[in-house]
Amino acid sequence: MNTGKKYDVVTMGRSSIDLYSNDIGAPFVEITGFAAYVGGCPTNISVGTRRLGLNVALLTAVGEDQVGDFILHFLMREGVETRFIPRKPERRSSAVVLGIEPPDRFPLTYYRENCADIALTIDDVLATPIADSRALLISGTGLSQEPSRSATLFAAEVAHQAGVTVLLDIDFRPDQWHDQRAFGVTLRSALRLVDVVLGTEDEINAVMLTDVSQIRLTHSQISDARVSGDSQAAIQAMLGLGPQWVIQKRGAESSLVHSTSSDRLAGPLSVPGFPVEVQNILGAGDAFASGVLYGLVNGWDWYKTVRLANACGAILVTRHGCANFMPTYDEVMAFIQDHGGF
Repeated sequence: MNTGKKYDVVTMGRSSIDLYSNDIGAPFVEITGFAAYVGGCPTNISVGTRRLGLNVALLTAVGEDQVGDFILHFLMREGVETRFIPRKPERRSSAVVLGIEPPDRFPLTYYRENCADIALTIDDVLATPIADSRALLISGTGLSQEPSRSATLFAAEVAHQAGVTVLLDIDFRPDQWHDQRAFGVTLRSALRLVDVVLGTEDEINAVMLTDVSQIRLTHSQISDARVSGDSQAAIQAMLGLGPQWVIQKRGAESSLVHSTSSDRLAGPLSVPGFPVEVQNILGAGDAFASGVLYGLVNGWDWYKTVRLANACGAILVTRHGCANFMPTYDEVMAFIQDHGGF
């Protein structure tokens, strides 16, 4: 597709080495070994979109360490553009450790103290061809601390002014915020620059969070926070702040596409999911976002786009990790064909 743009997508935010338990079903304290993968919401999405066939650049940061080498080596092998990823000598590359106890227990611990990607700056954004892309994806965690917060907002401003579609993956990680109410305040302030919001019901509620008593951490800890609230009111409030679409991820259930132009009587567009046997839920939302980006830059309608996104997420939950297991275009199309088509 000749779009006149150098990149289909630029994704921006966190990256990490992910250590996933090899002892499926074992309690965390009984794990005997881990597999090493690459992770981080925008990093996973960069790989997911690349495997679907898009031309994608990633803006993250890594340390001058072997973990950074590990992350960059994998990304380059995948064909993700890494030339805009700075190394931060005074920082460490991030890490994640995860237990896997299907179907619903995935205890997760972040190691992000002094991490490199939160040190992204406005200068790093200026060195990245955001205006020369068709879409920019940012995530909530990238807004959690300075200087990454200002850099992320600046990137969204650059994209917005250049007519580049801006997508926000809500990516609510309560422990990454000094005050969880600050999550809602910060994301609400960013929505004026955003065209498409992606999130679960809990994440959507978190954007409108004003009271920490709304949050309940489950046995999966920070990877699975429950946030009470009126999600429909939250969606309408978000649509009033700038975005044209809010896409509500619901796993095997039908995903919902809410828009500023939705017929209030007909309600949101409902797109069926794909029930599968779950091995690991982590990364499913990133696979979903990859599918959304693919459909968006190819000009698909929302039903077909989200159907593809649902298939990407369904495939990933049957696998062990995130970025390393993102499905290819051929795999997704075969899966959809085997499950009733679009």
